[in-house]
Amino acid sequence: MADEIRIAFLLFPHLTQLDLTGPAQVLSRVPGARVTYVAATLDPVPSDCGLALVPTETIAEASADGAALADVLVVPGGDGAFDAMLDPAVVAFVRRQAEGATWVTSVCTGAFVLGAAGLLAGKRATTHWASKPMLEAFGAQPVDARIVEDGAVVTAAGVSAGIDMALWLAAELAGRSAAEAIQLQIEYDPQPPFDSGSAERADAVVVARARAAAEEARGERVTRAAAAVLR
Repeated sequence: MADEIRIAFLLFPHLTQLDLTGPAQVLSRVPGARVTYVAATLDPVPSDCGLALVPTETIAEASADGAALADVLVVPGGDGAFDAMLDPAVVAFVRRQAEGATWVTSVCTGAFVLGAAGLLAGKRATTHWASKPMLEAFGAQPVDARIVEDGAVVTAAGVSAGIDMALWLAAELAGRSAAEAIQLQIEYDPQPPFDSGSAERADAVVVARARAAAEEARGERVTRAAAAVLR
């Protein structure tokens, strides 16, 4: 890895901000990191909680001939990911960056953008538990895990798992001691007040209903994106 590590975060409307800002807090502290936030335009991008995020580079600029490819690409999730995966410019950007990246990563439903770019076929992958079965539409093998590495592709489960993935990636980029120092800097020592953050421990009926709702809300878009990439 070069002394400078180019890390690109993809932004799109209605992303889940913690999917992006959690890993950004970690990876921006990796020695040598140069972080960019890439979107369709330089206008503020609304997240799904109302917080707007400001890009630093456009997809056109990042995709121009001669533009440096990222060493690490991070694709966040959120319901906006299911519209982003149908955007040809977004899909082309992700596919192009993947050609030169050492690591191509996603958080939560950002995995579906990777799928739409043809990067999950034959790969083990994870995503938010409610949408995980739909990964099969892209030829992926859904895995029940917080972080799944399959070659250069690394996928993380829902929202908070992005911080775990970023710390794992920091160790790959800069060594375990650097990653542990970053974890201490951000005081990442989760002690949640409730043990209800996993679908494995939640009520089975609630889980089934949530997965059915996710399929109803997102299944048609997944089918369209999968048909485009697998035809």
